[in-house]
Amino acid sequence: MKTASLALVVSLLLLGGCADPDLTGLERELEALKRNPGELTVAPLPELPRYRAPGYEQADARSPFEARRPDDDSAAAPAEGERAPDPERPREPLERYDLSELELVGTLTVNAQPSALLRSPEGQVHRLRVGNYLGADDGRIVSITSASIVLVETVRERNAWVERTREMTLPN
Repeated sequence: MKTASLALVVSLLLLGGCADPDLTGLERELEALKRNPGELTVAPLPELPRYRAPGYEQADARSPFEARRPDDDSAAAPAEGERAPDPERPREPLERYDLSELELVGTLTVNAQPSALLRSPEGQVHRLRVGNYLGADDGRIVSITSASIVLVETVRERNAWVERTREMTLPN
């Protein structure tokens, strides 16, 4: 019973703090501040320290994002093998360009023979079939679908010739 009466006294004291304050006096002060807000004083900005750019001595060094290159290309030339590109093969017109410079603009099928239409950087459109070469890395077309071409490139990696598959698709 003692705790109940103590709780009652505490709640009455708390409710007494919620009594109506002198709002009219508070409103008068706010109106006076609105009419004459006074002068705004802004502290001056601190002086900024002088910036001195550090020197960069690694500009001539190899980028960490590029593969290491052997110092002597003749000593590190990959051995000729079954995956090595044929140096005697006549080059086709689109082998002068990197794949990123070429654009697949269409495909068509004539007499069940699929072919791809690629635009060179000069704007000329070339018609290619399975077996044709394009790109700077001996890319040979192995498949033509209605929306893409698949080619296999022969590239040099770590003293060996490796084949990698690339795909060019029609733009959306």
